[in-house]
Amino acid sequence: MDHYGERRVGRGPDGGGCPVRRGPDGIWQVSGYEEARAVLRATATVQAGLGIETVEKLPSRFRRPVLYRDGPEHREDRRQTARFFTPRRVDEHYREVMVEAAEAQLDTVRETGRGHLACLSFQLAIEVASAVIGLTESRPGIRARLERFFPEKFGTPGLTSLHGIRWLVRQNSNWLRVYWGDVRPAVRARRRRRRDDLISHLLDEGCSSGEILGECLTFAAAGMVTTREFVNVAAWHLFGDATLLTRYRAADEPGRIAILQEILRLEPVIGRLRRRTTAPLRLPGDGRDPGAEVTVPAGELVDILLHRANLDARTVGERPERLCPGRPMATGAGAPGLSFGDGAHKCPGATIALLETDVFLSRLFALPGIHMAAPPGVGFKDGIDSYELRGCTVVLTGRA
Repeated sequence: MDHYGERRVGRGPDGGGCPVRRGPDGIWQVSGYEEARAVLRATATVQAGLGIETVEKLPSRFRRPVLYRDGPEHREDRRQTARFFTPRRVDEHYREVMVEAAEAQLDTVRETGRGHLACLSFQLAIEVASAVIGLTESRPGIRARLERFFPEKFGTPGLTSLHGIRWLVRQNSNWLRVYWGDVRPAVRARRRRRRDDLISHLLDEGCSSGEILGECLTFAAAGMVTTREFVNVAAWHLFGDATLLTRYRAADEPGRIAILQEILRLEPVIGRLRRRTTAPLRLPGDGRDPGAEVTVPAGELVDILLHRANLDARTVGERPERLCPGRPMATGAGAPGLSFGDGAHKCPGATIALLETDVFLSRLFALPGIHMAAPPGVGFKDGIDSYELRGCTVVLTGRA
């Protein structure tokens, strides 16, 4: 197996120590792959973090976005919306959107000789996610509205804290801009005639415009913000390794997707998920002793450290810190590791994210003379240990 580079996004020391342990702040930390997957699949846990505790304080009549629900209600909602994310639907309904969006962004590079990758990839992600959600009647300026809306870090103004919700409602007009500019036109069009998209489904479910706004923003965060970062980190790896880039350019689509999956295993966009136990949860407690167990009591917070679990050699094999497309994984483990999560809240848009990234990057790297003039700067959103890559400039030779 060919091994390539290591992580480009530094997240501190990885590996070592007990895969399940209670931190000094009282929050349990799970860094082993099998242990992390067990937590994510457990029925004795509920979503925590991302502001869910404060969203629960909203009036009971308000339908929570799917991200903030658990149990039978959540499972039924996921069952009903699964059709929007099947591989066949992605190929038949969204591939053309991806190609058109990618070509439109790359036309800018062809015409000007350069482009800012964060801007190009965000516009790509917006157009693809908008097609899935149904935000197809937006007024001009959707990218600026979304940029203003999403908080710089979780826990500050946005849909991620009670303070943030109050701040938005009482003092800030960003959510109103998204509602009036994007959600309301889409809802009005679908009240007249339903389409085959998420907003039409939510209307059939009897959701109010405010509830639809909440779902749209949740899906926007998942489908737009994270995909932008993945495009940037994958491009960074490919620009920085000539041998890997040669392999990517020569591969067919499944081969390219395998490379992207391995990059994502090494560089999960979201590095940490949080759950709260609702009953005692028994987990393997010591990677050196398969018989050892640890019981996490009910009511405890558990941080699942995805960026560490994805380096667990017991599951991902030798040299886990190196990029190795097609690496043999333990039975039941997917090629991207736990980068899309697992269990009831596993990201439904995994197929979309991988395909749109490949559609864009395969065309970007087909441009003659394309190179990276400046690597991205790295920032972090501490609440979910998510990286933010900005400042990567791509240039065509002779057109700088």
